[in-house]
Amino acid sequence: MGAGFRGYSLWATALTVLVLAGAAPARADLRISDLDIFLNDHELTVNVSLLGAVPAAFQEGIESGIPAHIRYTIELWQYNRYWRDVRLLARIVERQLAYNVVTKEYKVTSLKGETRAPHVTRDQRDAQRVLSELRALKLTPAGAMNPADVIYVRVHAEAALNGENSFVTRMAGTAEETTRQSEYRTIQRVQ
Repeated sequence: MGAGFRGYSLWATALTVLVLAGAAPARADLRISDLDIFLNDHELTVNVSLLGAVPAAFQEGIESGIPAHIRYTIELWQYNRYWRDVRLLARIVERQLAYNVVTKEYKVTSLKGETRAPHVTRDQRDAQRVLSELRALKLTPAGAMNPADVIYVRVHAEAALNGENSFVTRMAGTAEETTRQSEYRTIQRVQ
């Protein structure tokens, strides 16, 4: 019984590990809907909009006073044809949505990467809009870049209750993440 039972136990453990490793979060609603890159004479700017920045699974936690965090990691990459692409720079922007149970107000504050006044509102949809839209983020001056380089922008967005984003919190539905990449561009007009 010892060898047969041990073999069954190892098989059941391996099957359990495979099922857990292949399991996806119940709700992966976080999506980057708009990723716009603007190259003008002065600077490279990025606009990003998230859909599902505050999923339904977050609502109970937010309304009980647990803050929701959104972290954007915006990276500027240079495309190399025969070698690895080179990351030129990375910027992190982090925001927090907190609900005050006493005054019934939502407050969106910037924690990292930008300076803006806190946005206070009683409307939940307005607070979610301010939390999920990143507008006119200046990455780099256009003069600092080589006009012939082929570049692209990669955005990684994370949403989590209380700022905790791990495998366990993603499986529990209290954290989500997504990534999107822009099209390839050059500063110099290609003919």
